[in-house]
Amino acid sequence: MSAVTDPACTHAVRLATRADLPAVLALLADEEQVVDPAVVVVTEAYERAFMAIDTDPRNELLVLVEEDGGTVVGCLQATYIPGLGKGGAERALVEAVRIRADRRGGGLGRTLMEHAIARARARGCVLMQLTSNKRREDAHRFYTRVGFARSHEGFKLAL
Repeated sequence: MSAVTDPACTHAVRLATRADLPAVLALLADEEQVVDPAVVVVTEAYERAFMAIDTDPRNELLVLVEEDGGTVVGCLQATYIPGLGKGGAERALVEAVRIRADRRGGGLGRTLMEHAIARARARGCVLMQLTSNKRREDAHRFYTRVGFARSHEGFKLAL
């Protein structure tokens, strides 16, 4: 676990556990306001998805927690993809990046992303990529500040 000092408290980035699932789902439920994890319904589908991520060596669900109380204030999922491009090196795909609405602007997102980047480099990844909804302009500015470049146009197909 790597800890980072914050004037208010200490934060750590670690792999998520099953106990973190309601808090992660609360972060993903609404990015504009704080959702109480106690009201989140953890369905069987969420349980299956968490277990699939947790048991897959090519997937990681990272959480940013306050060490003084264990409150989850951020999350992201990293998937490591083998490929024939870039000399056969792995790349990291980052998704579901969230910092709790009332904790943004204080460097926590940077802490979480820098930790994810370091983990990807340690695995030998030569590239990290992500997509972000076009409406999330604040997130786009953040990704640029932490070093990402708008290099591609993304496409999705709902199935």
